[in-house]
Amino acid sequence: MRQQTLADNGFERFRKRTRRETFLLEMDQIIPWRDLCKVIKPFYPKQKGAGRPPVGLERMVRIHFLQHWFNLSDPAVEEALYDSRAMRSFVGIDLGREPAPDETTVCKFRHLLEAHDLGGRLFTLINDYLEENGLKVSTGTIVDATIIDAPTSTKNKEGKRDPEMHQTKKGNQWYFGMKGHIGVDSKTKLIHSVAATAANVHDSQLLGDLLHGDETRVWGDSAYSGQRDVIIEHAPRTKDFTHKKGARNRPLSAEERSKNRTKSKVRAKGEHPFLILKRIFGFNKVRYRGLDKNANRLFVACGLVNLYMARRQLLRPT
Repeated sequence: MRQQTLADNGFERFRKRTRRETFLLEMDQIIPWRDLCKVIKPFYPKQKGAGRPPVGLERMVRIHFLQHWFNLSDPAVEEALYDSRAMRSFVGIDLGREPAPDETTVCKFRHLLEAHDLGGRLFTLINDYLEENGLKVSTGTIVDATIIDAPTSTKNKEGKRDPEMHQTKKGNQWYFGMKGHIGVDSKTKLIHSVAATAANVHDSQLLGDLLHGDETRVWGDSAYSGQRDVIIEHAPRTKDFTHKKGARNRPLSAEERSKNRTKSKVRAKGEHPFLILKRIFGFNKVRYRGLDKNANRLFVACGLVNLYMARRQLLRPT
């Protein structure tokens, strides 16, 4: 049982619950902690001899999720746990009895998830959990991709940029980093497929990986134009609703432009997960060096995006 504090005993008469605290209380209720821990437990270190026991697995998962929600580095999340009562309560830390896990412990846990490719397994488990609670994938998929920036500086030990990141041109501007590719359910707006590549990989190259196979309609912007054969190969019963693309010598007709605008009303739903991922969770820049580490972060983040979007329905009394 958690030790009672002065605040718990009513000394903070004018205390008000913050939006952060409300959010963490909601997420605490809807996340399947036991199932998530069961996936990681076979790889989690066990106590050997009389040494210091490892930090509780669920506690480390909670800290890892805090890093995603509030865009915190390993040192920053340690500082935040000492600074924020709401975060300590969410993780289950009482500073009157124990310290918060240090940044080295947090870093080692993240490396554990990366070493065993657990990010993708957590994403799949979260989607299975949502499906069990009535949020099933429908027969429409919206495909899209976004660029996630990486540092272009060469002021590091190797004296060069990350070799696994690449540059690409969008419009008249050049970007350097990676791409996150997602397949989004057209009804629920939940992400059902995720892939990560360097930024120079064209969006259409991952189209087949973003389809679950039971689609009857597929939406996408003009980057996916001309990929009907790929769509039919991976989802034989589907209709192609990707945008038509004009050319220098063959501009789009008025009818084609009108159809593109109609398609955009559905395709716009695919931007909602990116809004949460990049603007609310702050994942608009890579944090680590190398594609695999950032891909692991992307998989976990997309699972948490789905929980964030579904939280109202999951909290609704049955």
